Amino acid sequence: MRFSFDLTESNGDDSRRSLTPKEQVEWVPLQNHPVFTSAGGSGATATASTSSRAPKNLLAWDGASRLYYWDSNKQCLHRISIRLGEPEPTSVVAASPSKVLQADVELNFEVNTISINRNGSALLLAGSDQLCVIYLYGRSSTKDNTIICRTVFIGSQIYSSDSSAIRILQASWHPCSDTHFGVLSSDSVFRLFDLSSDVMQPEQEYYLQPVEPGRSRSAASICPVDFSFGGDHLWDRFSVFVLFSDGSVYILCPVVPFGSVYKWESILEMYSDAHTFGSKSANMAAVSNSNMAISWLEATFPELAQEEAHGENPSTIKAHSHALFDASLALQGPLHKVCRSGEDEALAVRGAECEGRAVSFLYNLVSKDSILVTAWSGGQMQIDALADEIQPVWITGSAPRLRVDSHDHIQGVAMICESISDELPIVKLDQPPDHTVWLGHPPPLLRLAIVDLALPRKMESSSLITMFADPLMPERIYALHEGGVDSIVLHFLPFTSQTSGKDDTIKTPSVHPVLSTCQGETSSPSPLVGFVSLSDSFGYSWVVVVTSTKECVVLEMKTWNLLLPIQVDKEKPISLEEQKEKDTPDIISKELLAGPKSVLAPQASPNLRSIAADSIEGRSALHQYFKLFHENYVEYAHKVYFELKHHGPQLKRIIDDQNARLDDAQQKISKVEAKQSMLDERIDRAVDLHNSLEQRLQCLRSLPGAHKKPLSRAEQQFKSELDQFTGVELDALQSSIDTLRARLRRSTQSSKDKLANQRRKMPGRNHGQDAQISQLKSSLAKLSLVNSESSKKVKLLESALKSKESSTNRAISS
Repeated sequence: MRFSFDLTESNGDDSRRSLTPKEQVEWVPLQNHPVFTSAGGSGATATASTSSRAPKNLLAWDGASRLYYWDSNKQCLHRISIRLGEPEPTSVVAASPSKVLQADVELNFEVNTISINRNGSALLLAGSDQLCVIYLYGRSSTKDNTIICRTVFIGSQIYSSDSSAIRILQASWHPCSDTHFGVLSSDSVFRLFDLSSDVMQPEQEYYLQPVEPGRSRSAASICPVDFSFGGDHLWDRFSVFVLFSDGSVYILCPVVPFGSVYKWESILEMYSDAHTFGSKSANMAAVSNSNMAISWLEATFPELAQEEAHGENPSTIKAHSHALFDASLALQGPLHKVCRSGEDEALAVRGAECEGRAVSFLYNLVSKDSILVTAWSGGQMQIDALADEIQPVWITGSAPRLRVDSHDHIQGVAMICESISDELPIVKLDQPPDHTVWLGHPPPLLRLAIVDLALPRKMESSSLITMFADPLMPERIYALHEGGVDSIVLHFLPFTSQTSGKDDTIKTPSVHPVLSTCQGETSSPSPLVGFVSLSDSFGYSWVVVVTSTKECVVLEMKTWNLLLPIQVDKEKPISLEEQKEKDTPDIISKELLAGPKSVLAPQASPNLRSIAADSIEGRSALHQYFKLFHENYVEYAHKVYFELKHHGPQLKRIIDDQNARLDDAQQKISKVEAKQSMLDERIDRAVDLHNSLEQRLQCLRSLPGAHKKPLSRAEQQFKSELDQFTGVELDALQSSIDTLRARLRRSTQSSKDKLANQRRKMPGRNHGQDAQISQLKSSLAKLSLVNSESSKKVKLLESALKSKESSTNRAISS
């Protein structure tokens, strides 16, 4: 029996690697692994995935040698050890069998996405109404040879499966912490949880209020969709980007997890930037904003003040818990397009340019450029770049709510984040830095491109697009949708191209289809439930995709020369004659076709005609003439004979090929002649059908409905507003009503508990709480009334349109 020492897997409470002999591990191609090739339960998986409209991603990679896959049927996690580039540089192999990880508690919700933290110690399972974290290093179990892992539920008091009012829209690990992750929910609240302190209560809460109460003209402008953390660039690392359903993007800055670790050079660069461009500015608003940022940096990172006193330079520093007592973060935005001098400012603040509603968002840092990508339900992707740096903005006078311990250390913070977009002017591209730096302006957007993925149109549902950045080549973005996977490569980056000295002309991105799940035009696509991008240190990159039928696909992605444009020499065009002359082989050399060289006759004496041929002088002259003739004409004849003899087979092949082509052409001509009569009959039938259609068209034009006037501009605008209302606003209003109901239930329950406690302590009633409850009930009743009236109007419009269509169809048929 063969044994092997497995040093890659470690489980149990012992942190040392196990050296006990184990069974032989078989290395198979990843796409042929038994986890993905097992046929059991594939139908249930497909049914479950197609019934839910939430995007799924049940694959995760720790960045080294472990791939995690969540099995929805068996409610377990598979840990697969993989090797990249073995045995071939372009192959991926996996260890079989895989390790099975089981939660120590029952999970009674459907998992939509999984994600792993930086050090690979914990995995986040996110559903539509619940969250939990599985710690990947558990204890072994003899039952079914599984590993039991400790599992904790996150914010169970906030997100509960009993009531689907508050839905989880997005959950993601923070890039600078191993224990913090952010959650965006449908109640327009962004929460930051810390596993090391408290899993029930969030460490930080930000109540997003993009518009003032009562000033919202559409429900889509207050419904969040997605969020993304910033990258490792100045204040971007402290920023959170939030996308709303109408396509508007807002920024929260600064948002720092308590205890997160950052590089000393990065924090010092931000500190120096605030001193250089803010404190020394001639604008008092810039001085005030920069001083507030400097005081926040010194309080969050005390090492900055100690460095000035002692001159110490640590490599990394930890963020301390801190919050301003008299100010809350401003919700910067919505971000507008950059505007030049002389251009209409309405172009920068106009609405969405894509179809449908915004469905997902991606922040991608490429060298010196911060790229923002917004995906729309109509199948378009809007790609923008930040034209200026992000700066922190606070609103003074709005005090946050703090939670402290017995030593007055901040344990949690909650605040209301309002937008101040009405007070800010439109930033123009050619403004001097003194008019934009540290003035609290949100950074403008530079539009790079709008990519249309040309997805199939569906009347009953909209497209869900999920985006991922390539870890090896950040210029490449993967887009997952119902039709498969596409790759978008950016060829123009504003600041990176300017720094590297490249051509500053804007080049459109290139779109490459990676995988198509549609077997045909009539067949329905197979949904994707897993996607991950792999890469190694040698520059090889792979894409791993799992379908709803548990089929795994591994594709190698090319990275070399992908960003290099195609070089075409436009200065020297090649004519058709030159191309023919270049492609035509030389059958006989040009020297032979030119004929023999002209021979200069030797100088002869005047009395040459009087010399006899049989004399010595005559024989000498004849010999000289014969020699010249032999050197030129006889040798030329021999060359011609040799050339013809040498090229004879080639000429025969050319002649045979020409004859074969001639026979083929004659056969085609005979077929065309045989089909000529049939073609004439089809042409006659087409002409007759065309005449009949013209007659029917003339009859239809005489109908009274054909002379309808086109819609005016106001009517077209009203129709577009109705379409927007039916597509987006009703869902947004329903979500808002459900959220208010959940808040009312929680408020009622908490008020009842408080009232019971007060009755135990002292008699009497709290009329203030009753007044708040009655106000909430009246607001809920008003919203329900507005929703019912809107639904009635939409139904009336639909019935009117259907009646018009039916009357038109009857008129046409008659």
